[in-house]
Amino acid sequence: MNNPRLRNALRLGFAGNLLFVLFGFVCYFYYKTYEHGSSFSKTVEVIAYFIEVGGFGALIISDFLLSTTVRMRNYMKIGYSVYIVLESVMMYFELNTMDLDFYQPYSLGLAIVHSIISAAVCFSFLQLDPNRSKFEMLIIICVGVMLGGMFGNILGIRIYFSIIANAIGFAVMFYGIMFLLSREEMEIDCHGDKAQVVEYHSSTIFDDEPVVKTKKKKKK
Repeated sequence: MNNPRLRNALRLGFAGNLLFVLFGFVCYFYYKTYEHGSSFSKTVEVIAYFIEVGGFGALIISDFLLSTTVRMRNYMKIGYSVYIVLESVMMYFELNTMDLDFYQPYSLGLAIVHSIISAAVCFSFLQLDPNRSKFEMLIIICVGVMLGGMFGNILGIRIYFSIIANAIGFAVMFYGIMFLLSREEMEIDCHGDKAQVVEYHSSTIFDDEPVVKTKKKKKK
């Protein structure tokens, strides 16, 4: 992984999702110890907001670096941006449920939609290198973790369980990508690469075969 922008994008994506996992556990602690008007509860709430802002900031920078570094993969880039906005909105609502009558933190429908959207975004990352079996297995595992987040609602747990599941899935995915790149078991073509230029057609999301263009030497 020689491209520093790609490396930073993946590291920030990993760190941002770890902060989202921490946010979920803070929410769990917040609701277990909540007392109306308590200074302790307000302190925990402030801590949760700081964690949320930190995770949100890390993912925004990660999204920008990834979008401006990696060639093509528009579905993945748009999906990743949607995921960041979705998680931030959900986390805000999760801490303000008592003031929002329309938000149902125990809604099974909300948990299902949340998990499916996040899993679809994760699946779109397969565009990075769709022909690598190890990478495919990594994505399948991460998608499974995210879809498992909806079952927390069946057990009577708030939506933060789904937030934790999604964040764990994405954190594992980013770490797995860094690991595979370090072992040269997958390749991601970026802007500025001198070795080759890989083009992806736009007919389907994952079925496109990359076309490698090489420069022909001029005859003397």
